[in-house]
Amino acid sequence: QNQKTKEQIESLLQDGKHKELRERLCCRLSFGTAGLRSAMGAGFCYINDLTVIQSTQGIYKYLERNFSDFKQRGFVVGYDTRGQVTSNCSSKKLAKLTAAVLLAKDVLVYFFSTYVPTPFVPYAVQQLGAVAGVMITASHNRKEDNGYKVYWENGAQITSPHDKEIIKCIEECVEPWNGSWNENLVDTSPLRQDPLKKICDSYMEDLTKICYHRELNVQSSLKFVHTSFHGVGHDYVQLAFQAFGFQPPIPVPEQKDPDPDFSTVKCPNPEEGESVLELSLRLAEKEGAKVVVATDPDADRLAVAEQQESGCWKVFTGNELAALFGWWMFSCWKQSCSQDADVRNVYMLATTVSSKILRAIALKEGFHFEETLPGFKWIGSRVKNLLDNGKEVLFAFEESIGFMCGTSVLDKDGVSAAVVIAEMATYLQGQGLSLAQKLVDIYEMYGYHISKTSYFLCYDPATIKRIFERLRNFDGPESYPKCCGAYNILHVRDVTTGYDSSQLSKKSVLPVSKSSQMITFTFQNGCVATLRTSGTEPKIKYYAEMCALPGHSDRSVLEEELQKLIEALIGNFLEPAKNGLTWRSA
Repeated sequence: QNQKTKEQIESLLQDGKHKELRERLCCRLSFGTAGLRSAMGAGFCYINDLTVIQSTQGIYKYLERNFSDFKQRGFVVGYDTRGQVTSNCSSKKLAKLTAAVLLAKDVLVYFFSTYVPTPFVPYAVQQLGAVAGVMITASHNRKEDNGYKVYWENGAQITSPHDKEIIKCIEECVEPWNGSWNENLVDTSPLRQDPLKKICDSYMEDLTKICYHRELNVQSSLKFVHTSFHGVGHDYVQLAFQAFGFQPPIPVPEQKDPDPDFSTVKCPNPEEGESVLELSLRLAEKEGAKVVVATDPDADRLAVAEQQESGCWKVFTGNELAALFGWWMFSCWKQSCSQDADVRNVYMLATTVSSKILRAIALKEGFHFEETLPGFKWIGSRVKNLLDNGKEVLFAFEESIGFMCGTSVLDKDGVSAAVVIAEMATYLQGQGLSLAQKLVDIYEMYGYHISKTSYFLCYDPATIKRIFERLRNFDGPESYPKCCGAYNILHVRDVTTGYDSSQLSKKSVLPVSKSSQMITFTFQNGCVATLRTSGTEPKIKYYAEMCALPGHSDRSVLEEELQKLIEALIGNFLEPAKNGLTWRSA
């Protein structure tokens, strides 16, 4: 019933573009590391009115089978501020259609009356006792994309087998039901409730559980600049700073309000570093603010930059921020825990492609560290499991600037991370230290962890498959490489096939993940490197880290060794020129 997407298909048909029609109509969306994500537009593998209705009908069917009290407990729906005129598609409209499918089936729907950060949806699912929730967002993806992120009753993103079962249910009911197109139901149905005020108030109150130095925050002279990257973050970060006793951060005026075109940045991903933080860094210099915090468009991730004594800016990597967060959350726990608290009951988590710095801190301090597959959905589910077993989880992260401080939200959360960094910077200023200086202290104490992460763009799935299959049959059939240039390989783990040469059984401890490519190499020199495909974008990512023991650290030697190894990895294993891969633009 969407005239714009209907016209897209009709004009492709008229122009005889059968190849593109086939691409658009002959495959269906599938769940990646962050739910369903694709470009907005016509077709079954795109995000549009129809595919959102179909997905929600499938979810309704699956939840009805699994929960006898589904209709009473209800379902949460949130959305960001994305939109596309050419396909008459916006996050709010898609959220209204999601709600319509459920309201037409007499399900109680908690539909936010305005845009919210992604973390508000999993938080609301738990707070309201709902059976599930959906957030319409494509996070930091390019402006053409949108997505459909599903949370289970435990407040974590869905993992297997739920995702596969939901896809089956979607395929069983592709014809829209009566009422499914009625997006006005959210305005007229008595079963629709607006959870905005209750959830926002409760979230801000819960935030104070991880505020440890309110008296310092109230007196602080430190200034902060915040950019919300044309997304949802502004109002919520302002409130979070207020909850911690801070003066509000200075917003970047050109990026403060939602803009689906993200018109001041070449891409809306704060992870890209200084090039996309230009406006906030210049404003900070003008205002005399030493720290910049940047939330991505749906406010679930956080980038941080700090002005150094030289006047230059240091943009921290996700792994460096995790070292700071890990040190901070453990120090605060130690200072505030009861006398009979047992450090062996404490946990921190990271995805397997992230820095091992938390492992080093855990070994020295006596708490537990665990790894999961890439994607916060694995972290959220594991954290819930640990909490249910009486464990205490302080912090979890993924290197792509996703952080979970505390356990009020079982997903990454840029709003809470922003205000925790502000409190950390304030505390350190009182000690005469910057964030960058403290980071060096942490590395000196626990051992340097030097890492580099980047990616190549590849739009051809067959090329990607060929690259990874070559690695699986490198020295003959089913034989992985034994070296990479001059560097000897000690162990290989292939999570796609479930192989791990370091285990006696040769089976990977991490669950097998056949839907994506991921191979990890452990080198004789102590470097660990992973090649994997992105779950949300057409990228081959690489991650490499040198881990040194405390006291064995000449940073420049480690950096040089890492750089040489990465060059060997790219040249020997990815072969960009031969495979037509596009380098990440510097």
